[in-house]
Amino acid sequence: MNVYWLERTKQDVPEDNDWLSEDERAFLKGLRFPNRRDDWRLGRWTAKQALALFLNVPAHPLVFAKMDVRAAASGAPEVFFHKRPVAAAISLSHRAGRAACTVAISGVEMGCDLEVAEPRGDAFIADYFTVEEQALVARGSATDRDRLLALLWSAKESTLKALRAGLRLDTRCVVVNPFPSSYDFDGWSRLMVRYSGGHIGEDRIFHGWWQHAHSLLRTVVATPPPNSPILLTVPPYVLDSACYRCA
Repeated sequence: MNVYWLERTKQDVPEDNDWLSEDERAFLKGLRFPNRRDDWRLGRWTAKQALALFLNVPAHPLVFAKMDVRAAASGAPEVFFHKRPVAAAISLSHRAGRAACTVAISGVEMGCDLEVAEPRGDAFIADYFTVEEQALVARGSATDRDRLLALLWSAKESTLKALRAGLRLDTRCVVVNPFPSSYDFDGWSRLMVRYSGGHIGEDRIFHGWWQHAHSLLRTVVATPPPNSPILLTVPPYVLDSACYRCA
């Protein structure tokens, strides 16, 4: 099963808002804090570029204005095009001025996350990680500690997004098992996550991938088990008759 991945930075986002839908522009006006507004715009821009490539429609503001990326009741993103639901699953994350979007076919349970490898104290580990994960950190080298903690935390975030629950659930209801020696193309390595909290139906297994590059730790998990993420390439904008037909 294929999962497609795209990342964008704040510098990629246009200054104007003509690429947002009417409902999105209204929502943006209600965001008071500049950083929150910037992150939200970056996430929507990244999602719409990824969706245009996935849906094979022109990646142009005229087309983007007909797309709505809305938050469902669970908080998970849902996509509408010309006010109709789109048969695609997406997940969003942003960190340190960069956003990521994963896209897959409809029906896939999927989550993605970006994290920075940074120092975290023992109290953080005790509060948010399982006994198995704490033992994994204890066995690891001191030089790899920050990256391992970022990997575990990111995989938890991705899994809780796939469960459409987010941090409303205890992070210890998911147990991350990374496989650091199992590399695939483009530096992605396999991981597996077990959900056993009992809050959302039966126990579940999610498979996924992680990568550490360009100062960021990336994870994606999904069911059915995904192939290694496929990087999307954004073409330059070309305003032609096809854009007007889609608009």
